[in-house]
Amino acid sequence: MNRIPITVTIAGSDSGGGAGIQADIKAMSANGVYAATVITALTAQNTLGVTAIHDVPPGFVTAQIEAVFSDLAVDAVKIGMLSRVETIAAVAAGLRRFRPANIVLDPVMVAASGDPLLDDDAIDSLVSELFPLAALITPNLHEAARLTATTLADSRQAMRGQAYALAEMTAGAVLLKGGHGTGDEATDLLVSREGEQWFVARRVDTANTHGTGCSLSSAIAARLAAGVELARAVGEAKSWLTGAIAASDRLRVGAGRGPVHHFYELWEKLP
Repeated sequence: MNRIPITVTIAGSDSGGGAGIQADIKAMSANGVYAATVITALTAQNTLGVTAIHDVPPGFVTAQIEAVFSDLAVDAVKIGMLSRVETIAAVAAGLRRFRPANIVLDPVMVAASGDPLLDDDAIDSLVSELFPLAALITPNLHEAARLTATTLADSRQAMRGQAYALAEMTAGAVLLKGGHGTGDEATDLLVSREGEQWFVARRVDTANTHGTGCSLSSAIAARLAAGVELARAVGEAKSWLTGAIAASDRLRVGAGRGPVHHFYELWEKLP
């Protein structure tokens, strides 16, 4: 019997269950792989916002990495928000030691509102330490603008310019996500060694989009872990996420911005 593909998410915990580690586990599980975790921070969080953050000591992050990677045959890694330079260094050192394939880095540095979440030192560390290790980075429009020191992209031409600029900063591919844009379509651009490819989906009219970035990068990592090539993995993950967003209103979780419905395909089959 073949073993199940294994993914590891390195990210913070969302106590409300909509984003972070919790969303990553759900997205990976919904896409047919086993999910292990390395927790970098704890948050007191719900659908209305974050009220407290407790960073995990870098030494304990290292201990988690050693425990997981020394035992499990890891096929893909997803990295989420790393808020401290010391944590970034610990993660980078662990990944250089164990050298896993298919590292997907979601450079979470700007909130959906556009407010910065990382200071310049942490961003510089992220770029210098982890960008060279990533097979794919998945910035949104706000993050791409900050990384390239330009204005928010408002056209395909602007997205293309930023994506190619980001491609010069990393050894892997770039998926520039257009979900924070406007219009009837959510358009993403993948730039890789094979060229560029656009992914377009209808924009779903819902407020329940908490954790979409976490879920997309985790779904891509899951597809890569299963042996799917990059462009197809992105397309399959985006299609799945579009369905999860469209089904999100069925959940009715919390009083604020609710989560996507990670298990919409499975739950539809239940009595």
